[in-house]
Amino acid sequence: MSAQYRDQTPASQAEPTNGSAAGSSGPSGPYPAAAAAEIRPAAPPQPTGLPPITPIAPAAPTSPAVPAPSAGSAAQPTSAPAEGPAVPAAPVPPPVSASPAVSAPPAAPPASSVSAPPGEPTHPAVPPPPRRRWPAVVALVLALLLLPVAAVEGYLLYRLDQRLDATRAQAAADRSSEGARLDALERRASDLEQQVGSQFNPAAVAEAALPSVFRVRAGEATGTAFAVGREPTSGGTYLFTNSHVIEGVWDKGIREVFLERRDQRFPATIIKVDKTNDVALLQAKEKFPRLETTSERVRSGEQIAVVGSPLGLEDSVTTGVVSAYRKIPDFAGEVFQFDAAINPGNSGGPVINSKKQVVGIATAKAREAEGIGLAVPIATACAALAIC
Repeated sequence: MSAQYRDQTPASQAEPTNGSAAGSSGPSGPYPAAAAAEIRPAAPPQPTGLPPITPIAPAAPTSPAVPAPSAGSAAQPTSAPAEGPAVPAAPVPPPVSASPAVSAPPAAPPASSVSAPPGEPTHPAVPPPPRRRWPAVVALVLALLLLPVAAVEGYLLYRLDQRLDATRAQAAADRSSEGARLDALERRASDLEQQVGSQFNPAAVAEAALPSVFRVRAGEATGTAFAVGREPTSGGTYLFTNSHVIEGVWDKGIREVFLERRDQRFPATIIKVDKTNDVALLQAKEKFPRLETTSERVRSGEQIAVVGSPLGLEDSVTTGVVSAYRKIPDFAGEVFQFDAAINPGNSGGPVINSKKQVVGIATAKAREAEGIGLAVPIATACAALAIC
């Protein structure tokens, strides 16, 4: 506010002229002697939130100001104030006195205690809110606490990564070693299979051979035939037998024979005959399982099995070993000798090794001896009939 408040004393309220310390009544009213000492200048104006207001003091009759008597001087009576226009009185300075009753002017009141003019609302000054520093301090403390934790976690992650790398490397090495071990086991298993396969098993040989072996009936003669070789272009199955088994009907111009197995009977046709090697080729319209052949020569002491129908008894199986290859005047080529028991009706039957492969065709036996059988090598028959 721009207005200033003064302590204005009207002439009618001038100080008494007498020098009494206790106070006396003047023309306008009683005033104590120490009142002049308590008069103080107005406090400087304080800013408020309201627009400046200048109060207008009412006019009042006053008398000219009378200087205050000095200390020790006698108070003189004053005359009555003259009437006239109201003139503001000048401020009266406090008397200079060494009296202990006069006190020093008090300090100016704080800005918050200054009262507004009459009729105006009071607006106390609002101090600014204090700045909060604790969040920053807490954040700094947390950062300092989390820093070592992050360092430890980083180190642990690094160590974990190293361990994972080592584990992967070890796993790769183990897989490589395991692969090599498995390869070795497979080779060993293959060797064992070959060893087992090289071991003679008559039951396994008979089980594999019997479905392919038939009793052949050519007129009054009987013998044995077995399915072998490639499949004919016209369909059906090729079969081998001895030429002397079908010789009686072949010489008569008959080309049909019959294959018998248990209660079944299948017609077959004579395709080719080689009397010098005692082999003949038959063809049936039905498809039968074919036996595998080998071009390898049998060895002395090798075990073999002979499957046939001696004396008309089909599915007969005998076993023995190979003795040696022989040159017989009645055969164009070599034959090999074996000791497996054979009889009339075994002619044309397969001679099978331990690998279930046909190595020869049983063809004859010694009449005045036992355990001497002869077989035409399967390679000779395949070459003569050209179907293997």
